[in-house]
Amino acid sequence: MPLKTYQEEFITFAIKQNALRFGSFTLKSGRVSPFFFNAGQFHTGRSLSFLSQCYAETLEDTAIFSSSAESNTTVARIPLVSSTATALYERYRKEIPYSFNRKEKKDHGEGGNIVGAPLTTGSRVIIIDDVITAGTAIRESLEIIKSHDAVAVGIIVALDRQERGTGEKSAIQELEQDYGIPVKSIINLEQIIEYLTEEGGYHEHLQKLKEYRKIYGI
Repeated sequence: MPLKTYQEEFITFAIKQNALRFGSFTLKSGRVSPFFFNAGQFHTGRSLSFLSQCYAETLEDTAIFSSSAESNTTVARIPLVSSTATALYERYRKEIPYSFNRKEKKDHGEGGNIVGAPLTTGSRVIIIDDVITAGTAIRESLEIIKSHDAVAVGIIVALDRQERGTGEKSAIQELEQDYGIPVKSIINLEQIIEYLTEEGGYHEHLQKLKEYRKIYGI
């Protein structure tokens, strides 16, 4: 499937921001990867606004959003959701409540581990994150959602590496299997390869990406 305009723009901008880099990077797993993605490079108002618009377009572009666009939908996980919720309103006039979970539960003030819109029974929740590696943090968020009797209906990430873990499936595939919910991404490795092929000038990096995917890809 051809890249959509916002996906092409995302890859272009990610490279420009040094958020998407090509070279040799040792991952926590010990694998040496020919590419690395760091959403922390979106650290200015302009870049954060752009990233949030891409999340918003991905949400609008997927069945996840259209099936859960009731007023009680809550977008959860990292504080990035505040800017994504803003982008959803500014671009699509969809007023979506948002919240995120604290690392440590508060025992004073309002207390609890949820900041923002409360998770209530039946709330339909979309989780937003940058990437999924082992999936540990996402699983923790899913358990928090479940503990509030809310329902997780999908997960959106910036990049899907399309890479196997220790088994034959990726962390994303394992999450989809274990929880029965879809995981969507702004872009994935296959689309990065497609982009570099069309752009030209990335021959060396392109070959290494293809070799890496042949070994570790799903």
